[in-house]
Amino acid sequence: MAEDSSLLEKLDGLVSRYEEISTLITDPEVIADQERYVKLTREYKDLDDIMNARKRYTACLNSIAEAKDIIANESDPEMKEMAREELSENENLRPKIEEEIKFALIPKDPEDAKNVQMEIRAGTGGDEAALFAGDLFQMYKKFCDSKGWTMSVTSASEGSVGGFKEIDFAVSGDNVYGTLKYESGVHRVQRVPATETQGRMHTSAATVAVLPEADKFEVNINEGDIKWDTFRSSGAGGQNVNKVESGVRLRYPWKNPNTGETEEILIECTETRDQPKNKERALSRLRTFIYDREHKKYIDDIASRRKTLVSTGDRSAKIRTYNFPQGRVTDHRIGFTTHDLQGFLGGDIQSMIDALTVAENTERMKESEL
Repeated sequence: MAEDSSLLEKLDGLVSRYEEISTLITDPEVIADQERYVKLTREYKDLDDIMNARKRYTACLNSIAEAKDIIANESDPEMKEMAREELSENENLRPKIEEEIKFALIPKDPEDAKNVQMEIRAGTGGDEAALFAGDLFQMYKKFCDSKGWTMSVTSASEGSVGGFKEIDFAVSGDNVYGTLKYESGVHRVQRVPATETQGRMHTSAATVAVLPEADKFEVNINEGDIKWDTFRSSGAGGQNVNKVESGVRLRYPWKNPNTGETEEILIECTETRDQPKNKERALSRLRTFIYDREHKKYIDDIASRRKTLVSTGDRSAKIRTYNFPQGRVTDHRIGFTTHDLQGFLGGDIQSMIDALTVAENTERMKESEL
């Protein structure tokens, strides 16, 4: 019972904050301050989930107390039997709600709700690595479709026999970074490539980077320092070749706050045939690129304090192997293996993400001492 009361105390302590935010997000002054409004609405959504769990937990505890009272004091055998059933049902339910609340009480990563920019780069393995990068892109595309998320390709460089040497794309939807952040790192494939005539097994690799998209108010860019170029972006060939200069290229001198050195950031965007839209998306990628440099420091800081499954620094960690002869996919961080390789490459990656999320949250629960 001590655990019940300590959990309820934690929940009761959040009620006044929940009520305060409920009022604040309807205040015109707060709504006018976009930065504050966005942060408060995210906090409100998290607290709303916790308050609903609190309601269910309180109802469950009350039902247990009532059932025990009936069993102890009621003389009607039928009433006692119903109370025993109710008691058994709620005592099974209680630990499930408690676990749900403990996870909900872990401080949320403020990045999780963000949209992302993703990059897939073919690594070692030549043409076969480019084909594998293409397979990974299709895997994420199908996964995003299954979640109802929107994916848009920003730029791509195709491999000579198919796939991609590199491809950049944006994903928007609900809790995108929180779901995809564990995908950053090196993905290895072991298979006989379509390009191999001798039937020999090859190991190739592709690197995936998942960057949380920066909000406008999180990065300070002096737009007067941006140098813009336009160019004809190559279309799909034939009738579709782009005849106008809709592709955009930006160059931006960025001073690295860690080293004090200025480096030039170069970004190209050929995503649409509308030049203003391409400019807008190139700016969004610039913000994300700069924000990501700061974000790496944030991830490294977490990693120095506790084990985290989100790849740090240069994202060179080998996180996963796709083994075709044995039809399996293994994530090396948690030792999780699925033997449905084709289904996994077909976008069925949620069970892997769930296992990674549980492992990460367990680590965070230890840190929060819940």
